[in-house]
Amino acid sequence: MRIGELARRTGVSERSLRYYEKQGLLTSARTPGGHREYGDWAVDRVIRIQALYAAGLHSTKIARLLPCLRDADGGPSEVATARLVAELTEERERIDRMIGDLLRSREVLDEVIDAASAAAVGSGSRPAGGER
Repeated sequence: MRIGELARRTGVSERSLRYYEKQGLLTSARTPGGHREYGDWAVDRVIRIQALYAAGLHSTKIARLLPCLRDADGGPSEVATARLVAELTEERERIDRMIGDLLRSREVLDEVIDAASAAAVGSGSRPAGGER
């Protein structure tokens, strides 16, 4: 499939797909006319890359991690190094800390909303946001 089709199937811009290639995250064959062509395996690869970006990993780490993962095409999976496992564990711990921070922020916000709602009801006015 050409780059436009891969972009449509994954929801990722053509520009991002070219960037993924430049970073070594994705490969393509070239037609005699110089157009990029991808196999069906590329859809799963791009979706996996997007998930890793969403988890907060940067392209260098993703490039090191991808060979350790098996794609839907059954491509070879290299054994992860102890260093990579340690780095990924650190990334997971960072994400866990962020989740904890967000949960604490939500608790504080809930307390403020409850206090503001009680004050608004006590003064006879309705909260602007309605029920939560």
